[in-house]
Amino acid sequence: MITLENINKTFRVAKRQAGFGHAVKALFSREHELVHALSDISFRIKEGEMVGYIGPNGAGKSTTIKIMCGILTPEAGICTINGRTPWKERTHHVRDIGVVFGQRSQLWWDVPVIDSFELIRDIYKVDEKMYSNNLEELSAILDLNELLRTPTRNLSLGQRMRCEIAASLLHNPKILFLDEPTIGLDAVSKIAVRQFIKQLNAKHGTTVILTTHDMQDIEALTQRILLIGKGRILLDGNLSELKKRSSERKTLVIEYNGNAPEVCEGMILAEAKEGRLVLMLEPSISSVSDAISHLSTQTELTDVSVSSITAEELVAALYEEYKI
Repeated sequence: MITLENINKTFRVAKRQAGFGHAVKALFSREHELVHALSDISFRIKEGEMVGYIGPNGAGKSTTIKIMCGILTPEAGICTINGRTPWKERTHHVRDIGVVFGQRSQLWWDVPVIDSFELIRDIYKVDEKMYSNNLEELSAILDLNELLRTPTRNLSLGQRMRCEIAASLLHNPKILFLDEPTIGLDAVSKIAVRQFIKQLNAKHGTTVILTTHDMQDIEALTQRILLIGKGRILLDGNLSELKKRSSERKTLVIEYNGNAPEVCEGMILAEAKEGRLVLMLEPSISSVSDAISHLSTQTELTDVSVSSITAEELVAALYEEYKI
């Protein structure tokens, strides 16, 4: 369904030093720097997959999404989505995709949300019955009924994001690109949006490409992750397998009464407060049972919890491993 082969994209960026003198000089002579945003990006995504596309700021995530949407044209490489080249057949291509950019809006600022929805319906030529059914379903799931007649400028960030997600789905797209879709949402709204996206994928087989720094979104919605850094794909793997591979290290949290116990070999003290310690445990050196036994001989343990690596810790470890 989605195929990218050796995609390259370079930007020419103007540079100058601070100060009025340099500003005047830049009017006549500017220095430029070439920024290689994408270098030989290649991957394939099957129909109905939900994929997390992750990486630090400036890694090339949004540039890739814009190329797949047809907004940008690469200097080299092949991008085929549903048999089309996005930037060459953009009019037909956009009918099959929905896009949510957390930092961009497709809603008109000064008019009620419902007016924006109706204009989007006309742009995509959505028939009245489909539009009514989709609007009713989206309004119920995303709790939009009280927002539809409110101008976009009067909405909170979280309310606007719910409306943005609905707007991107009014025409039943086959592919949904989500760039920071839960930014600004409260905990309840985040859970509702995640459940909605999973229902959408299960019911309609919608392909979802998710870029976000919120690893809870990645963990809740995707199984496959693509890691990009410095414009290159560094890793393509299954999230569960990656966590399993990296889960040897355990996090041991103990609460105790009395004097603080001393850690032994195989334990790394991560956090210490009165009556509470957080330890990183290397099971190959010291097993969980041995560690608890060692600690219990020194003080009275009132509570013990053991956990494996979290999605955030996994991604942080990957960033460190690939030096990005």
